[in-house]
Amino acid sequence: MGLVSAKEMLEKARKEGYAVGQFNINNLEWTKAVLVAAQELKSPVILGVSEGAAKYMTGFDTVVGMVEGMLKNLNITVPVALHLDHGSFDAAKACIEAGFSSVMFDGSHYSIEENIQKTTEIIAYANERGISVEAEVGSIGGEEDGVVGAGEVADVNECKMIADLGVSMLAAGIGNIHGKYPANWTGLRLDVLKNIQDATGNMPLVLHGGTGIPNEMVTEAITLGVSKINVNTECQLTFTAAVRVYFEEKKDLEGKGYDPRKVIKPGYDAIMATVTEKMELFGSVNKA
Repeated sequence: MGLVSAKEMLEKARKEGYAVGQFNINNLEWTKAVLVAAQELKSPVILGVSEGAAKYMTGFDTVVGMVEGMLKNLNITVPVALHLDHGSFDAAKACIEAGFSSVMFDGSHYSIEENIQKTTEIIAYANERGISVEAEVGSIGGEEDGVVGAGEVADVNECKMIADLGVSMLAAGIGNIHGKYPANWTGLRLDVLKNIQDATGNMPLVLHGGTGIPNEMVTEAITLGVSKINVNTECQLTFTAAVRVYFEEKKDLEGKGYDPRKVIKPGYDAIMATVTEKMELFGSVNKA
């Protein structure tokens, strides 16, 4: 199966009461781990790519080529969307041209008027090509590859204004942040999420900053319309920890332990385990 828009998979998740995980990819091993886990669990999945990660992987064309090659060679049959994460206006258009099946235009740092104007243009451009579009209201706290958000709580009326433009999914700041959550974090504003759900109807809502949110809070957010949950930092942490142990145990000095494929394997396995755990928590297993 080739790449698909995220629209249908998220509408199904919204209707049936589960969430699809977006797992950000950083290289070949990362991508393979997420796809293999999704196939084994029969779960739909969204591969997230930040502008920074795309640049690291040499560009949007390279990312599309790598992912499409894996879908074919790994015989992936579950629905897979390739999604630009926190994209600028120009990057969203470039991704669509390169072959991404879904994009996020992050206009949360603009005035609501300019956010609406630019989002409207991206929607029109994407609709002509069958591409799903995510928009954001109220910046998500923390930093995502150079995109810094103050951690605002979204205005419910502005959420409705953006949702009514015809986006496929809506990300709204509800106290969530990118990266590690601080010890004094007070939790998600589920009361605000409920108000957003009431205002936007059946719109699939997106929860960014999925790393470190208590499981029971994630589960409750899904009951309030969250249909897509983004995970990035947790995979990075588990990958790094597993590779660190490989060197601490001096396995690189045993035989051909210096082979980079052997060095990275523990990190690959750790990502697989993390993705599996999240898919089970989100309820997307056997939903493909």
